[in-house]
Amino acid sequence: MKVQVLNLDGTAAGEAELSDAVFGLAPRADILHRVVTWQLEKRRGTARGARERSDVARTGKKLGNQKGGGGARHGDRAAPIFIGGGKAHGPRVRDFNPSLNKKVRALGLKMALSSKAQADGRGLVVVDTLDLTEAKTKTLVATLATAGFGRKVLVVDGDAVNENFAMAARNIVGVNVLPAIGANVYDILKHDTLVLTRAAVEKLEARCNG
Repeated sequence: MKVQVLNLDGTAAGEAELSDAVFGLAPRADILHRVVTWQLEKRRGTARGARERSDVARTGKKLGNQKGGGGARHGDRAAPIFIGGGKAHGPRVRDFNPSLNKKVRALGLKMALSSKAQADGRGLVVVDTLDLTEAKTKTLVATLATAGFGRKVLVVDGDAVNENFAMAARNIVGVNVLPAIGANVYDILKHDTLVLTRAAVEKLEARCNG
């Protein structure tokens, strides 16, 4: 698959050949859903549990006589109705650590990239480099507006993101920057436009075919 390579300002900078095995697959909603669900579940921390009646350190001595006291009959202070007692039917400890086959994860990434490559309009944009002469947010905003990349843009670079570009983009709402190793299905699908550098294309193709 051949695509046009642009400069950051939207002017033409040549062509690039994209691997059909990575950018030319037919996206499947079930695979993408599985990978996104796995990603979001992996983000969750362990759910805390409440101390129930058997977990509370209180005396087990019977409060009073079974009869004749003029009040209700109670067994011990750990009962849920007392202050300091255990919680009745409280939340249990839950650990969210799902597993997903590596082949399915790799396939999900390929399908996410393919969905952007096959989207109408500017779903996928390949740029030459992210080189900026100075790390100025105002300058980068004007440059991106000229290029017309859209409001929600994910920019992926090679081994490391260009330092000037990262500093200029960090205060722009809707523009997120990642190195190639950090590219993931959830972030790719969440943004309207995926911008890849030539270096990012090489790294992603090597990662998906490795």
